[in-house]
Amino acid sequence: MTETDKQTEERIFDAATEVFIEKGMDGARMQDIADRAGINKALLHYYYRTKDHLFNAVYEMIAGQMFKKFGPVLDENLTLEQKIRFFLREHITFLQKNPKLPSFILNEIHRNPDRIRKLIQRIDINKLWNTLESQHREELKRYNITKENLPQFMTTIAGMSVFPFAAKPIIASIMEKMGYNFDDYIEHRKEYAADFIINAIIK
Repeated sequence: MTETDKQTEERIFDAATEVFIEKGMDGARMQDIADRAGINKALLHYYYRTKDHLFNAVYEMIAGQMFKKFGPVLDENLTLEQKIRFFLREHITFLQKNPKLPSFILNEIHRNPDRIRKLIQRIDINKLWNTLESQHREELKRYNITKENLPQFMTTIAGMSVFPFAAKPIIASIMEKMGYNFDDYIEHRKEYAADFIINAIIK
């Protein structure tokens, strides 16, 4: 692949990501993506023959970016509390930069649950648990976090950051009536959510 081909493919990928997040799989058109990328539709089809093929590539790239970003959660030099704070801080920051992402992913989960199921199946849950247990055996016992309730623990943490963005229209309206700014609320949530989770497991 030539440098020109690489640059064109990157433009297509960036344009497709924006259009799919804005309009979803069903609402996006290949012409929209071609226009956003600044190319003609024939060239777009040369690189990606179908919209479904392009969407799959974008969806897997987004999921991969999210999983990769939180790799330091498995850093053995961080305490369990530090990992919780790291995850919530970085996850909320990531969503601040991509506020439409939760709705996009939730819509596609309902539209095509098999796609997210295949992505999740790539995660080795047993390896994740074994790593955490080897690093934090005493902390996990002290906080009563077991392999059986790990999914509850993980989804509770993720929900603390995802929900405000998924329900932003409602929450922003409530914040406005209470005299709060949504952006300030989200910034404060990075620490508040971490404190809430940590205080909950300590008790």
